[in-house]
Amino acid sequence: MGEAVRQTGISVEDYLEGEKIAEVRHEYVNGEVFAMTGATKRHNRIALNLALSLRNALAGKPCRVYMENVKVHIKTVREERFYYPDIHVECRPFTDHDYYSEHPRLIVEVLSDSTEQGDRSDKFYAYRELASLEEYVLVAQDEQRVEVYRRAGGWNAAIYGPQETVRLESISANLAVAAIYA
Repeated sequence: MGEAVRQTGISVEDYLEGEKIAEVRHEYVNGEVFAMTGATKRHNRIALNLALSLRNALAGKPCRVYMENVKVHIKTVREERFYYPDIHVECRPFTDHDYYSEHPRLIVEVLSDSTEQGDRSDKFYAYRELASLEEYVLVAQDEQRVEVYRRAGGWNAAIYGPQETVRLESISANLAVAAIYA
């Protein structure tokens, strides 16, 4: 009887090269790639409002805001991943790579029915392996609700609703919830 051939998955180098020409974005988890689904207009508006607010809040500071087409690289002794967060902020020192960041200070995910479970579990656990990450933000689409998880607070959530202002300690910024959902 023959032995089954063991599938070792795709190398990081092949993944990164493939993403340069791919028509669909893929996330990478330990040699496996997963196609990403499209976003709704509402998701896009919320992410754009956030990115613009963050860009304005960071004017003159040594930080950069990146949107959904720039990956975050997570490498530990046990695993290696590349995710496409909706938004992330990297402050000096900047990663010396054109397609991904390795030192995000802040990561934001706009929740959807198809991504919420992963954003709250696998991605959240993986992102916390980044020593640079100070805050992880989850933004609801179907209600005005922003959850901010802070490393300094033991990753417990601070929840913000309508008429409130979100405090992002990692970048010393305040964002009005109403502006996020405008």
